[in-house]
Amino acid sequence: MVRWEFKLPDIGEGVAEGEIVAWLVKPGDVVKEDQPTIEVMTDKATVTMTAPKAGTVVETRGKVGEIVAVHSVLLVFELSEPGDVAAAAPSTDASRTRNGHAAKDDGPAATAVGDIKETLPGMGEEVDAVDAGGRRGAAVRPGAGYFNEKPLATPATRKLAREMSIDLRRISPSGPQGRVTRTDVEGFSRSPAPPAPPGSGTGGTSPASAFGRLPTSSLEKRVPFAGMRRKISQKMAQSTRTAAHFTFVEECDATALKALRARLQAPAEAAGVKLSFLPLIVKATAAALKKHPMLNTTLDESTNELVFRKYFHIGIAMATDAGLMVPVVKDADRKTVLEIARDIDRLSGEARAGKVKLDDLQGSTFTVTSLGARGGLLATPIINFPEVAILGVHRMKQKPVVKDGQIVVGDVMLLSLSFDHRIVDGSIGAAFAYEIIRYLENPDLLWMEMA
Repeated sequence: MVRWEFKLPDIGEGVAEGEIVAWLVKPGDVVKEDQPTIEVMTDKATVTMTAPKAGTVVETRGKVGEIVAVHSVLLVFELSEPGDVAAAAPSTDASRTRNGHAAKDDGPAATAVGDIKETLPGMGEEVDAVDAGGRRGAAVRPGAGYFNEKPLATPATRKLAREMSIDLRRISPSGPQGRVTRTDVEGFSRSPAPPAPPGSGTGGTSPASAFGRLPTSSLEKRVPFAGMRRKISQKMAQSTRTAAHFTFVEECDATALKALRARLQAPAEAAGVKLSFLPLIVKATAAALKKHPMLNTTLDESTNELVFRKYFHIGIAMATDAGLMVPVVKDADRKTVLEIARDIDRLSGEARAGKVKLDDLQGSTFTVTSLGARGGLLATPIINFPEVAILGVHRMKQKPVVKDGQIVVGDVMLLSLSFDHRIVDGSIGAAFAYEIIRYLENPDLLWMEMA
């Protein structure tokens, strides 16, 4: 037998480290070629590492939540044939980053497969409390006797278990190398639920009082605060600790904007584009940034220099099953509204499908966040650090407005902008906000802003 070290490969340009979010194997497991072994998260993208060769896991290095550097050893294998060491060189997928650039060749490495999860990476399988009537949330069999903290299963089996609200850790596996199979999951779902606790019958007992007699441990669940959720937490905390936030809120009469979109919808659809208000707002933001370059800067604290960016890359905050992501529309100032709409549609689809490229998540100079119909009255958005400002777009409403001395019904939306007061003075922030509003209230001006 020959021992071989399984290393964290380069999985994105400029990525130097990753966070372990889940182990899919344990010491003693016999793994096949291309079998998933570990999930690692790097700067908004989660990848699943697969084994280039078959062998036996001798050692795993690192715990869930631990940060590991690129080229660090993750696992140690015993390969069945000595020649497997030379043959286990990185595959074509492993020797490239997620956006197609060549990665450093540092000997045998894991294969990295892009996989932004449907559930938050690293959060694990949730275990819900059993209620007084013996019913269950996530299917758990307390007292059933079997429990495996790190069950082995294919992605399809894991998805089935999630859809059926079943905890894979409670299922006794029947597949090869201790793998939980689809048949195991389906059989588990048909098994009877555990008996209700003594005294929890329905006769004259309220659900609340019966539930209160359950053991304390059944009223709580703990899952690792890791992966995407922890990455978002760190970014938000860094922004609020570093930037001196102040927020400016103002109304925008969207009557003309709404009319322009209505006129453009038919020709946009003929061009294969579904036109929303967001591309128009992005275009207005890029135009305003060109007139207020201070809002397109970043502070390099290592050199105490203010960096003025002469490119205008607008980040679009999007909610996905994996958490908050900010894909970037590059060079928004030089694109038409239809080109911006196409970019947003592509980025949104790729982000929600877990196929967004790392390059599309980097390089933003300003961010727009919108909740559409759920936008509420107003909010105080947190700056996407190290940017110096962010625009929050809220729900458009019909309300009375005064025009030419007359009260009429108008389409109004509120814009809330947060600024880093270390860089942006109040008067500059207000001037920038009113410049955006000027373009949105007179959207025909946008056609004068083509590069």
